[in-house]
Amino acid sequence: MIEIYIDGASAGDPGLSGAGVYVKVGNGTTHSYRFPIGTMSNHEAEFRALIHGLELCIEHNWRIVSFRTDSQAVESAVDKRFAKDKRYTKLLEEALNLSEQLDLFFIKWIPSKQNKIADELARQAIQLNKRPTDV
Repeated sequence: MIEIYIDGASAGDPGLSGAGVYVKVGNGTTHSYRFPIGTMSNHEAEFRALIHGLELCIEHNWRIVSFRTDSQAVESAVDKRFAKDKRYTKLLEEALNLSEQLDLFFIKWIPSKQNKIADELARQAIQLNKRPTDV
């Protein structure tokens, strides 16, 4: 089973945001991904990290996966298949549709201290957003 650690980060709420995805393949191989995702809230960035992670699974044909997130909001929404906050309904629907393309999908909440690599990737991704140049 492939383990996928995800995290979203925002510099402000809303603010420039990034998503980090850290993948541990069963043979000891790891992959790190950073996605600059524009301006959004921290919760939106967390959902975007999940979506990017799921897209990577489909792209790489990783069919049996276990996601780890330090976002209780994301884990709970996926588990219940319901976003308490209506602003996240479309993001949740997109994630659920992607997850249904996999053979086996799990998501588990973990403490932030166990998600440091994905957190660092998300913070690095914030810096990759295109910033307007001074005139």
